[in-house]
Amino acid sequence: MPAFAYQALDSNGKTQRGVLQGDTARAVRGILRERGLNPLAVDAVADDRQTASPFARRGLSGSQLAMLTRQLSTLVGAELPIDEALAALSEQDDNERQRALTVALRARVMEGASLAQAMGDFPDSFPEIFRATVAAGEQSGHLGVVLDKLADYAEARDALKQKLLGALTYPLLLSVVAIAVVAGLLTWVVPQIVGVFENMQQTLPFATRVLMSLSDFLRNWAWLLVVVLVIAAVVIRLALRREIVRYRWHQTLLRLPLIGRLTRAANTARAARTLALLAGAAVPLLDALAIAAQVVPNLPMRESLRLAAFKVREGSGFARALAESRQFPPVALRLIASGERSGELPRMLDEAARQQQRDLDRWLGVLSATLGPAVILLVGAMVLFIVLAILLPIFDLNQMVK
Repeated sequence: MPAFAYQALDSNGKTQRGVLQGDTARAVRGILRERGLNPLAVDAVADDRQTASPFARRGLSGSQLAMLTRQLSTLVGAELPIDEALAALSEQDDNERQRALTVALRARVMEGASLAQAMGDFPDSFPEIFRATVAAGEQSGHLGVVLDKLADYAEARDALKQKLLGALTYPLLLSVVAIAVVAGLLTWVVPQIVGVFENMQQTLPFATRVLMSLSDFLRNWAWLLVVVLVIAAVVIRLALRREIVRYRWHQTLLRLPLIGRLTRAANTARAARTLALLAGAAVPLLDALAIAAQVVPNLPMRESLRLAAFKVREGSGFARALAESRQFPPVALRLIASGERSGELPRMLDEAARQQQRDLDRWLGVLSATLGPAVILLVGAMVLFIVLAILLPIFDLNQMVK
């Protein structure tokens, strides 16, 4: 039965949006009137890619995708048919975007498309790894198991993203507050205090003169500094759109002492988890490598995966092909080589992902524990300099009086 996205006014004059199923748009309007709603617009949700609901077109966030996949895996694991599972999700989902998406997926499935084909109509919500894995699960007849692994993958990926954001949020917030405090001191507090020393008939200490110069610069040229920073940010953003510039920037990140280790661990964990999921779903290794390369954001490591796929196609071993790029941690390579020899590559890839995740968690803890105190010490040093620059002329006056 076709699905329709609607907008309607309730008895209080508020706009209600949602998705309903009906034979025609006219039938859906009748259902809305029976519910006491005044329909404003009723549009078909999914006949093809062009007529899909705008709510379904917008991509899901990482947490929404993880939740949707987990719910779907639970229902399919309970041996519920795909169309009934999607119908159940659309009825119980409170999120308008997810409801529209599940209804659109069900409409495509009811038209005869497979779940993977239906997901292919919404690439902003379902990345290539989801579509390839679901297709393999449907072909092998183990869709429930595959969806369960996909749910684990989506939840792990979302957890990794949250950990990275959590580790950087506190230092960034502390830095912003510190910059605001120091700028406020130099702009409003320092001029009122140090202005007393400008009429003194003696040479002011060097620190005081530096402080006064900084204060004058911020008061007179703060707008220019903001303009320069904005222009620099725009130029950097435009430059990073060029692949060659972004590639070199990613290479630089990998060479940095702590940032490089974090970047390498995060990308290796993502690649290994993706390969474990695809290999476990019986996706051919070459296809799995092509998909894994797409989910790795670091360009040098992505290129290493693509080069490894080329070498594997020529007959080289997977672990050996990765080792030749010198981009992946030795521990992960040893686990992958062990999996190749024992015939348990999916399990060892998953173990490599967990090992890299533990390494990443450990170094994120170190980074978070280091940046916070470092920022505090830096702010303390700035405040100490300001205080000393103000007190030094006062000490000189006391000596002159004595």
